[in-house]
Amino acid sequence: MKISDTKKLAAITAAFFITVAAFSGCSESANSSQTTSSVSQAAKSDIDASIAAEDIDVGYDEESSVGIRFADGSAAIDGEGATAEGETVTISQAGTYILSGTATNGRIIVSADKTAEIKLIFNGVDITCADNAPLLVSKAKKVYIVLEDGTENVLTDSASYSLGEDDSNTDGAIFSKADLTINGSGTLTVNANYKHGIVSKDDLVITDGNINVTSASTAMEGKDSVKISGGTFNISAGTNGIKSTNTEASDKGFISVTGGSFTVVANNDAFEAETVLSIQGGSFDITTGGGSANASMKSDGTPNRNWQNNMGNGGGGPNGMGRPDDNGNGTGGDPPTMPTADDTGLTIETAANTTTDSTDTTDNTSTSAKALKAGNEVNISGGEFKIDSADDSVHSNGNIVITGGNISVASGDNGMHADGNLTISDGTVDITKSYEGIEGSIVTIDGGTISVVASDDGINCAGGSDTGSTDRMGADQFSSQDGVELNINGGTVTIDADGDGLDSNGNFTMAGGTVYVCGPTNGGNGALDYNGTATVTGGTLIACGAVGMEEGFGDSSTQYSVLHDLGSTVSANEKLTITDSDGKEILSFTPTKTWQSVVFTSADLKEGETYTITAGSQSESVTIDGIVTSNSTGMSFGRGHGGGRGF
Repeated sequence: MKISDTKKLAAITAAFFITVAAFSGCSESANSSQTTSSVSQAAKSDIDASIAAEDIDVGYDEESSVGIRFADGSAAIDGEGATAEGETVTISQAGTYILSGTATNGRIIVSADKTAEIKLIFNGVDITCADNAPLLVSKAKKVYIVLEDGTENVLTDSASYSLGEDDSNTDGAIFSKADLTINGSGTLTVNANYKHGIVSKDDLVITDGNINVTSASTAMEGKDSVKISGGTFNISAGTNGIKSTNTEASDKGFISVTGGSFTVVANNDAFEAETVLSIQGGSFDITTGGGSANASMKSDGTPNRNWQNNMGNGGGGPNGMGRPDDNGNGTGGDPPTMPTADDTGLTIETAANTTTDSTDTTDNTSTSAKALKAGNEVNISGGEFKIDSADDSVHSNGNIVITGGNISVASGDNGMHADGNLTISDGTVDITKSYEGIEGSIVTIDGGTISVVASDDGINCAGGSDTGSTDRMGADQFSSQDGVELNINGGTVTIDADGDGLDSNGNFTMAGGTVYVCGPTNGGNGALDYNGTATVTGGTLIACGAVGMEEGFGDSSTQYSVLHDLGSTVSANEKLTITDSDGKEILSFTPTKTWQSVVFTSADLKEGETYTITAGSQSESVTIDGIVTSNSTGMSFGRGHGGGRGF
């Protein structure tokens, strides 16, 4: 077909809006009052996530194109710029090539000038190669794969390659040493039995198409970057789903997603960016490592050494078995019995993180099964997410920034973990199952709706990294850590934690928002726990938990608060109400577990006023006569107990 001016204009317009979206926003919330931690790495603002109009343009001039048709063990070529030897076609000149037909043992090799731009129109082509990549781009400036509307296109390799010196690093069914773009509304199915599915050693850009990849190893990789603005993706990966691996520059090694629909089942990480993972839109259904039922972390905080043996249930590769049923409820308990490695039929690959020409660089020396992962920053400003991960659902070795989106996760380890800052300013975060819900050195919540179920801490602020061991982030820290903070300035936060509800190894500051904590039932943890100071200047909080390690806010606060221990334990699902002397309800909350101690604060509390705390059959009064009012005799080292007693 011949492209019309209308289509060209549409492509240019679409590219403009994608570029605007890619550069909109910033890597930190504009309203955030957080302190910056010591982590200083690449952020969303450092990457070029723009997509050119040419990457969206699906038009071509059929009359000037070269036709290539596979049939009967050979390839017929109509035009100049390509040659055929049996079912192997070599393209050596810039231009547009229309491919169709079936090759039972064929290949397409692009070996052109380094300035050549080549457009491959997949018009119902099915190529199987017995000993190498069905599509190899060895030299070109850029290659476009256009999936013709209404067509089915299939590329299949075998479990082993026969490689020479010139192609010794080839390890993907589609393997390109040049920039690679995929667009068009047709269907592309890649069966990668050797290692990887789609690989670009430079940039990989996908703007449309129905992409199905089943891979023994990584499904899709762009070494310098992966940019996706649209398409429907069904991925089953033996190791990683989509990744970018360049470690040589801060503006490379990133993944940018502005749209598309993704179903990813991976034994290891679903999305892994060496530097920045930026998601501004799209829908995501992700299962990693067999899902949260195959937890990488036991409820007591020790690693589940057998979890890798059950990762075959995460799908991926020819032996993937799809999404498992989640047999846990996020409230602790022992992990499920794991089958042996022989039961799964899969080998879990681990390799050092290197930057050789080969793409087989599975993330690090330990197996990782995270859903969204980045070395420097995970930045989410939009999208719909359903995540079931054996390991952390969202993980960054640097920072995490959430400014939008609807994120629902069930995790076998942490719901969200950042070695550096973790900031949420908008969106919905629903962590239905986790070991620790939200974890970072500095956690700042400026807005959004957040719900956490955790078998340990709901929100944990601590220095260090998440090692999944007794050395894990903030383990056994009793003294205050510098540069560690929990800041709540807005939003609505609901916590259901078997460990500490809100835990900071440094300071805790609350200036706004609404917080509900259904805390621990054992006296070794507290609904609030901090090693520095706790200050409240605004907002509303009700935190219920056991007696023993309970803590309240400190007397450096400017808003009144109460820490109160009732005379006996309150049953689960009994409504708690705080009313003033006129009987007006000030606060209420219905904890789903037993509790005896409560911390509450509100701008409605007034000095000299008497309030009644009612829960079940118990009713006790407290009179505010200081910034902090407490009757607690817990073993929390006296923190948060300053101010008048009022009893």
